[in-house]
Amino acid sequence: MRAFLGTSFIFQMLYFCLFSDVSFSLYSSSCHSQGPFYLNGMHKTGDVIVGGLFTLHFISTDPDLSFTSEPQQPQCYSLDIIGFRQAQTMAFAIDEINRNSNLLPNVTLGYSLYDNCLQLGIAFRGALTLVSGQEAQVTLEENCAGTPPVVGIVGDSFSSSTVAISTVLGLYRMPLVSYFATCSCLSDRQRFPSFFRTIPSDDFQVNAMIQILKHFGWTWAGLLISDDDYGVHAARSFHSDLGPAGGGCLAYTEILPWDDDSTELRRIVDVMRKSTARVVIVFSNKGLMVNLMKEVVRQNVTGLQWIASEAWSSFDVIQTPHLPYLGGTLGISIRRGEIPGLRDFLLQIRPDLHHNNTDGNSMVNQFWEHTFQCRFAPPPAGWVEAGGELCTGQEVIENVETEFLDVSNLMSEYNVYKAVYALAYALDDMLQCEPGRGPFSNNTCAHLQRLEPWQLVYYMDKVNFTTTFGDQVSFDENGDALPIYDIMNWVRLPDGRNEVQIVGEVKRSAFKDEELTLVEEKIFWNFESKQPPRSVCSERCPPGTRMARKKGEPECCFDCVPCSEGKISNTTEDFWSSPQRDHCVPKKTEFLSYHEPLGICLTTSSLLGTFICVVVLSIFIHHHSTPIVRANNSELSFQLLLSLKLCFLCSLLFIGRPRLWTCQLRHAAFGISFVLCVSCILVKTMVVLAVFKASKPGGESSLKWFGAVQQRGTVLVLTSVQAAICTVWLVSASPVPHKNTQYQSDKIVYECVVGSTVGFAVLLGYIGLLAVLSFLLAFLGRNLPDSFNEAKLITFSMLIFCAVWVAFVPAYISSPGKYADAVEVFAILASSFGLLVALFGPKCYIILLRPEKNTKKAIMGRGIES
Repeated sequence: MRAFLGTSFIFQMLYFCLFSDVSFSLYSSSCHSQGPFYLNGMHKTGDVIVGGLFTLHFISTDPDLSFTSEPQQPQCYSLDIIGFRQAQTMAFAIDEINRNSNLLPNVTLGYSLYDNCLQLGIAFRGALTLVSGQEAQVTLEENCAGTPPVVGIVGDSFSSSTVAISTVLGLYRMPLVSYFATCSCLSDRQRFPSFFRTIPSDDFQVNAMIQILKHFGWTWAGLLISDDDYGVHAARSFHSDLGPAGGGCLAYTEILPWDDDSTELRRIVDVMRKSTARVVIVFSNKGLMVNLMKEVVRQNVTGLQWIASEAWSSFDVIQTPHLPYLGGTLGISIRRGEIPGLRDFLLQIRPDLHHNNTDGNSMVNQFWEHTFQCRFAPPPAGWVEAGGELCTGQEVIENVETEFLDVSNLMSEYNVYKAVYALAYALDDMLQCEPGRGPFSNNTCAHLQRLEPWQLVYYMDKVNFTTTFGDQVSFDENGDALPIYDIMNWVRLPDGRNEVQIVGEVKRSAFKDEELTLVEEKIFWNFESKQPPRSVCSERCPPGTRMARKKGEPECCFDCVPCSEGKISNTTEDFWSSPQRDHCVPKKTEFLSYHEPLGICLTTSSLLGTFICVVVLSIFIHHHSTPIVRANNSELSFQLLLSLKLCFLCSLLFIGRPRLWTCQLRHAAFGISFVLCVSCILVKTMVVLAVFKASKPGGESSLKWFGAVQQRGTVLVLTSVQAAICTVWLVSASPVPHKNTQYQSDKIVYECVVGSTVGFAVLLGYIGLLAVLSFLLAFLGRNLPDSFNEAKLITFSMLIFCAVWVAFVPAYISSPGKYADAVEVFAILASSFGLLVALFGPKCYIILLRPEKNTKKAIMGRGIES
């Protein structure tokens, strides 16, 4: 019902709008907008206009909402020097692009920049103005042509406002490139299909902080978040990375989201003072952090190691002498870069008091008024008042140190610079499209006069360039740039001020995960020990006690309870109490050893089988020209003997203390050796059946499929499949050595964990498949004439082989510790001896003891030669 009413309402509104448009068009050829937004802005004309949203002021008036008169729009004041410099950086980048003959030739870029005044409502007004224009009257034409008001927007500076703006702009696929919004929620390509950013997301920031925590062994930390998108999504990232789903070894106590309420601030600081965590991670904006630090000073909370998010890690106000406890803070900071020529561009800005309106000149004048009143008292030499204007000498302003002209710490400005160039490179790629070879429907290209925003989004996804500073700029499938952060440290100076220095970096490349680099000798620790603090949920238990995990708490939280009577604590699990329970003795170790009777017996059997294979191979080589050897496919017989020798030798890998290389090699060698062996038997069986079929009238053609090349190729292919199975198994989940104490508490059983049970099962299953196939084929040929008795021997040998391995599986599963290895070795030796005796025993008997039967006449007398 609700959906029906909503649909009905929409249709009524559409009807009203259409009726109004039609009736209005009877009297006029133009329509009027509801009214413009009066915004602080900077503008420059061009063939293509790029929009921008910046924090040029940080205080605004609240409009009167009584609705007894026409509502007044909010007014902004208190110029933000950093925001003004960001806007000027965009103007500089566009000016630099226009002077570059290799980028966007014959196209002039312009800009239209608006002030968000640190308010979502104002930022939203600015975004709507950029995409719709400020014209009070719009002429209706049959064919609309021309570029949109802006082709893309650089902004906004805050995550909350960027989420709101990008939600709307995403409906029209208008590119929005943020230089400061870090919320991980913006990486959702379904919700924000046209959003990009040149600053890393909070997910990477969280990963960077986790790397720092792990580096210093801080397993217990407090997490303080602001009550907005920035803080809430950061907390979610921490929970996913460190919580049960993350499987991490770190833990944190979450301090609830907070706002700028004095009661709430007192509660937050009280929680920090009582917590055992010595490390506090803070995700908040700058304003909230200032008020928090004032409360920290008021309550005299010391001994904390602060970890700052990028939103306030290099905030100048927090570095004042009035906030001494922040010395030693480690922070995540935006990558700093260099923009050659920016300072000279800033020096060219001059006031013009004749144009005090809502355009860029008014903000320039406000900037100079702010600079004149706040930086100089009295006015410096060279400044005079002439006709109501402020004039300056070039040599004076260049020598004055101001925050505006300080380009040694370009962070957000560097991201603005990259964002502008990303849009420019996308436009340049679009304009270089060749007609008929374009990426859009029917191989068309986009045209500047009919440019659709979604077409530019296509090229934004493919942007890839390198800045003059040497940083590569490209976007992944979520619109995020390759992330990199500087690690900052606040050094406490003798005069009480804090100075920020870079002590490392954390970055992610296209081929590697997070990489943390720290120069520890440069880090300043604000503690008497001048060493990193300890921040753990529970300290290591003292002698005489053991760890008992706290129910419902992370793994690093435990209580220390006294040891049971007769037991003492130790730092290692490799010891056990003596029978008298008065001291610790090493635990017994158990594995299938070469020095125990069982190991000696199995080793002797393995070497004996290998020796017999060598003897049989020597006999066959020496009598290779005799009929009995030639009649039974001598080449396959040699291959079979070599593979049986490998089967005997691979059993030695199961004996001895398990090492990483033996665990990895034992099953791979076993699997490949047996597949090579069974493959030879399978091919011999197929050859026997083919020869018998060829002996019948009309069956000669069957032999062409079983020549020497085909036989070798079949064995190679079948063995290669097993080699591939072993390779995948070793790469994905390789067997590893393991110290097992579950069988007996006072004994350590060394064993190899197979890693992947599926991989082990596939390896055995493939051997079983070939063995069963060989058995079935040989069984079908068991009634061939006596001259084809090779089939009978193969049938008997494969029957032994299958029986051994069918019995092996339950015995292996039920055998503990070293006996599991013994069972597997026994199965290898039994099956190998069975094949060796069944296949080569009768032939060796004839060759050595009944040479009169080893003649062609004797063999031919029994039938057709096999």
